[in-house]
Amino acid sequence: MRRDDFKAAYLAAYEKGLFPEIIRQAFGLLEKCTVCPRKCGVDRTRGEKGFCRSGDRPEISSYGPHFGEEQPLVGRRGSGTIFMTWCNLGCIFCQNYGISRLGEGSRISFDDLSRIMVQLQRRGCHNINFVSPSHFVPQILKALPGAIESGLSVPLVYNTGGYDSVETIRLLDGIFDIYMPDFKYTSRAAAETYSEAPDYPEIVKAALKEMHRQTGDLEMDEDGIALRGLLVRHLVLPGGLAGTREAMRFLARNISRDTYVNIMDQYHPCGDLIPPGSPLNRRITRDEYLEAVHIAREEGITRIDRAFS
Repeated sequence: MRRDDFKAAYLAAYEKGLFPEIIRQAFGLLEKCTVCPRKCGVDRTRGEKGFCRSGDRPEISSYGPHFGEEQPLVGRRGSGTIFMTWCNLGCIFCQNYGISRLGEGSRISFDDLSRIMVQLQRRGCHNINFVSPSHFVPQILKALPGAIESGLSVPLVYNTGGYDSVETIRLLDGIFDIYMPDFKYTSRAAAETYSEAPDYPEIVKAALKEMHRQTGDLEMDEDGIALRGLLVRHLVLPGGLAGTREAMRFLARNISRDTYVNIMDQYHPCGDLIPPGSPLNRRITRDEYLEAVHIAREEGITRIDRAFS
């Protein structure tokens, strides 16, 4: 797709006057919270806290141009990342442990969030990349019209752990241009033990289908910068705990063989929740990583972003 032919999805939604109703529906989810699959049922509009410990206002830990994301997002000027505080998963190996589990960050206004988006665009970032947005979907939606009115026009990236309610993702149809979910596990036992989410495999598969239905395979401009579509991250875990073969088979058979998949090698024990003797108490080996890449190819995935040759 040529950059000149691209128009961010949310601009069309704004022009059609769709935002007020979408925002109304999204904030309705907060009253007996069903924003994410945990369905805690707390009233976040009255200060009640569920699993994610977040309220009804945006909370962020940091923002700025990020050059450590996938190359189609980073380009030459960086991805405009906004790190949302807290998380709806309980991963014991989280590499952003201070943000996701300890809540490092601060509450901001909706106007501030709007200004941050526009500021990142003005700094030249290729996109606005919301990291861990699953539990803050209503707040992001409410901040978007102000950003649009101030000139926001770059693609929006939904950078998620993959534990997303299909009902919530459907509210984002025609809003987000790029979905970038993790595909962490295919085993219920692993998901329960390491992320406190035994239903993760079913949830992520349903979310992946909806995300791809909305945006299709990843499309890039003439410079290789992502404009629209699905980009899946798969972190290789020690001992095959991520279920790479089943994950790649699902993507190839149920999403698309042309799904852009980043096979990630950077797992390392992090935080202070991994118990002694856990299989997660080591880095992966080079052979484990290369085997994961081989499996992806063997299962039919044609677009693989890999760490090394």
